[in-house]
Amino acid sequence: MTTTSQVSDRKLTAKGAATRERIVRAAAELIYEHGAQNTNNEQIREAAGVSGSQLTRHFPTKESLVRAVLAWQADGIVARHQVPELGELDSLAALHRWADSYIASQDMLRGGCTFGSLAAEVVKNEPAHRDAVADGFERWQALFRRGLTRMRERGELRPDADPAALAHLLTAAFQGGALLDQAAGESTPLRDALHGALAYVESFAVPRGPDDGPAAGR
Repeated sequence: MTTTSQVSDRKLTAKGAATRERIVRAAAELIYEHGAQNTNNEQIREAAGVSGSQLTRHFPTKESLVRAVLAWQADGIVARHQVPELGELDSLAALHRWADSYIASQDMLRGGCTFGSLAAEVVKNEPAHRDAVADGFERWQALFRRGLTRMRERGELRPDADPAALAHLLTAAFQGGALLDQAAGESTPLRDALHGALAYVESFAVPRGPDDGPAAGR
């Protein structure tokens, strides 16, 4: 999959691409801690160790940098959902492994979903970035949608299972659970939200007879 950041980096030298990446990483951390509205160029320059001319060469406006941070965070989410142990997210077992990996992660307790946090801020304050937010969520949901579609095609989910609706449910459960985790300082809300969402997905599972063998991926 070609990511937004990769498309931009193709036009740069290796040194330029590394500088751009350093700026985006620094900006992402500052925005995560303080919000986009409260992060300025001076803070970003100091954190990234770049000059003002370097910053403006790569990102002429703050809006272009915020969009780059959104794309970078979306890249991170997609990459985390494509690790080998999750495969194609096309089995109930893989979906449970996905949920368990986040429930056990201290990242959620530190501050919820970084992409979701920035998305909520910019959609409210910068409507022009709505397309970048929508693109990030679409790339994420497409992974679930593709896996759920394969499960339905293999006859593991009933024909009335709607992969798009179930993908919305899984991402919404994650986003809401991560926010509640952040407020509570512990992972019970995320666990309950994801387990509830997965139980609903499993309600569409086709019962298997004794001669059918083990359920796919379980």
